[in-house]
Amino acid sequence: MPSHPRIALLSFAHYHANFWAEAFLADGGATVTCVWDDDRARGDEASRRYGVPFEPDLARAIAGCDAVAICSETVHHPALTLAACEAGRAILCEKPTARSVAEADLIALAVARSGVLFMQSFPKRLDPASFALKDLVDSGRLGRIHLVRIRHGHFYGLEPDFRDRWYMDPVRGGGGALLDEGVHGADLLHWFFGLPNTVTAELASPLGGPPVDETGTALFRYADGMLAELTASVLLPAADTSIELYGTRATALLSAVDLASRDITTGGFLRVSVEEAGSKRWEVLDVTPQFKVGQFHHQNAIRFLQCLRTGEQPPAGVADGRAALLMIEAAYRAARLGARQTIEPDR
Repeated sequence: MPSHPRIALLSFAHYHANFWAEAFLADGGATVTCVWDDDRARGDEASRRYGVPFEPDLARAIAGCDAVAICSETVHHPALTLAACEAGRAILCEKPTARSVAEADLIALAVARSGVLFMQSFPKRLDPASFALKDLVDSGRLGRIHLVRIRHGHFYGLEPDFRDRWYMDPVRGGGGALLDEGVHGADLLHWFFGLPNTVTAELASPLGGPPVDETGTALFRYADGMLAELTASVLLPAADTSIELYGTRATALLSAVDLASRDITTGGFLRVSVEEAGSKRWEVLDVTPQFKVGQFHHQNAIRFLQCLRTGEQPPAGVADGRAALLMIEAAYRAARLGARQTIEPDR
């Protein structure tokens, strides 16, 4: 693995490309070789802002680097990933992996055949608050978890022009809030508890703007009877508790891990219920979400460089991206058909 990796930034369609660029450029041992973008104006602007060349030819952009960071519209993830695999280049890919499980399977096959390192961008897996929450689950302190509630979203859907952005385009983005935002919650559920058995779901577009869901709720059922409610929305002016875990011994509540709660919640981010002498109280654990202190999305680029240098496996790979997408795709199917859907790993 290269100790001084050369990174090509493939597209600035997704705003997170800016965070990745900042992290790569701040690393004294890495080089950003170029910006490529199928939107010339967008690519030129990014290259000027970050002081790196713009390369209009995708093949040349990939040939001149050791690894690529893909932040394109989701529709282009498969083609860009396959091009990088054919050239033997490592890949950092923005979420979601693809628009569908079928597209994710094409990506997985290409990655397997080429043997390249593939890191799926799931920043919750790099947040100390997520690890503190997972430790509460794994340690048994909460008892048997029987109900999980995850809310993840932001407020940009309240802006008049948001409906015209590619994130909410079924062709370029693949879905609405449940895919673009809910995939974070789906990955967290998969990371903590594995794949659920079934799902029911409801979608809504209360402002009547984009042709996809502005708000979506999926209810997953696990083999042991645990229920997990996942709600994603782009219409949240403010919120507080983002993740709730209810066990037979205790409850854990986590805040400030999405845009809706980050700026309005100022302390006591992770609370666990404690019962003493017949009375209950909240115990605040000493952990601050990465999202609250800043550079949340930068962590993907930082960890990617670490994996390139050491050869260690990324915290989330192509199989993890597929699993989260499988859950979201089943939820969309359940909403469309109005019936509970089985989540089949090989579907």
